Amino acid sequence: MSDAAPTTDRTGLGAAFGAYFIWGFLPLYLILVKSVPAFEFVGWRIIWTLPLCLLIVAFRKQGAELRAALADRKAMALLALSATLIAVNWVVYVWAIQTGEVYAASLGYYINPLVNVLLGTLLLGEKLTRRQWVAVGLAALGVSLLLGGALTTLWISLTLALSFGTYGLIRKQVPVGSLPGLTIESILLLVPAAATAWYYAQTPAGSAFAQSTGLSLTIMLGGALTAFPLLLFAIAARKLPYSTLGFIQFLAPSIVFILGLTVFEKELHPAELACFACIWAAAGIFVWDLVARSRTPAAS
Repeated sequence: MSDAAPTTDRTGLGAAFGAYFIWGFLPLYLILVKSVPAFEFVGWRIIWTLPLCLLIVAFRKQGAELRAALADRKAMALLALSATLIAVNWVVYVWAIQTGEVYAASLGYYINPLVNVLLGTLLLGEKLTRRQWVAVGLAALGVSLLLGGALTTLWISLTLALSFGTYGLIRKQVPVGSLPGLTIESILLLVPAAATAWYYAQTPAGSAFAQSTGLSLTIMLGGALTAFPLLLFAIAARKLPYSTLGFIQFLAPSIVFILGLTVFEKELHPAELACFACIWAAAGIFVWDLVARSRTPAAS
């Protein structure tokens, strides 16, 4: 008898690390577009994500899969929900970085793994080993320490954690490939995105996309920085246990946390330092557990 989890998929692990590494350094990109209002930027982000997705679909010859998904009413309903959740997540995250709430954004993605573990164990029937439960306890302790000093920005953190945690759960359940799913989400969001861009173009400040060639190209880059990590995440969500995916996610907020200290020069309080220590200890225990189980053959 053994409590060992199923063999971890290497492709899924690589995709997860790639996605969270890109997301971790995303605030550096957002500095370049800080003059663009959050809603307008997310609108352009969606607009420039869709053509990139369609090009990749054509290159990978997944047109038939995309059309089949578009004809599946249940899948479309779930993808409409996941598209709404990711749009909310984008707006709140961009706004938080633009307004200097870097630690609140980081905290949101520190809470997210706990949300993933909760969803994975309660809804998907996934089980954790003893070491993983210790890691969960340490992470929860760290988050609770930080919550005590972040009540005014708690809504940012909880919105980010819950929206992205639920998004990943839905994408794990939708019987649609990673790229077609992301393409459909972009299609579903295109009309509101275009309406948002049009609205800002009518304001006295005008469209951010028309201000300069440099800013326009930087905004367009947002399409690639949206499509690629989300595609990697969708791959990882379908191949990895949801609880494992959740703990790998500690990579992104840790990078954001360090950027807050260095690039954004935000003051670090003792409670925040204690939280950082607890969560890194939790991540270390979880990785130790993964390595230990990968070297031990499962009992028959």
